[in-house]
Amino acid sequence: MWSDTAEVSQRHHEEPVILVIGDSLSSAYGIDIDAGWVALLQSKITGLDCDYKVLNASVTGDTTAGGLTRLKKALVRHQPALVVLELGGNDGLRGTPLSVVEKNLSAMIEHSSAAGAGVALLGMRIPVNYGPRYARQFHDLYRKLAAQYDVPLTEFFMEGVALNPALMQADGIHPNAQAQPVLLANAWPAITQALGEGCQTH
Repeated sequence: MWSDTAEVSQRHHEEPVILVIGDSLSSAYGIDIDAGWVALLQSKITGLDCDYKVLNASVTGDTTAGGLTRLKKALVRHQPALVVLELGGNDGLRGTPLSVVEKNLSAMIEHSSAAGAGVALLGMRIPVNYGPRYARQFHDLYRKLAAQYDVPLTEFFMEGVALNPALMQADGIHPNAQAQPVLLANAWPAITQALGEGCQTH
């Protein structure tokens, strides 16, 4: 079930759509959906008098494979102007081969571009105890894809949050409500770069 800040429906959206495809970091896991960074994104954009409707198609526990499957349908259904990709963390924690993660993320970028949507990529990192080589290559993968497809990148979506106990839930994995403005601030430059002239960002 999608957690949706804008009530996903079959109806046609008059406003251009920003579609967020992510996992628990974007689905507001463990907190009120209205406190999540995606809901805050809608509020920020509305406050700038931009006409974008933000749809949150994030699913807790999702992987790049699951995201790819859902994205194909969502592109047809919502015809977004921008797709924000926040996936890969669960792949990394499962030790998914990087070639698989790269293939899935590449396909998501390509499908989005083919549908006429811009893309903003939110980079992730995993702990070095999964192996320093794997962890380094995992992080570098996002840079590689951003350069290859010339899409805006947030280097590390959880920057300033991941190692701050005050901004994490008791499980030490998921950000709490206080962390959500930080997550939005981390994602905002890539999102506004992807939107270009489509939104006043000052």
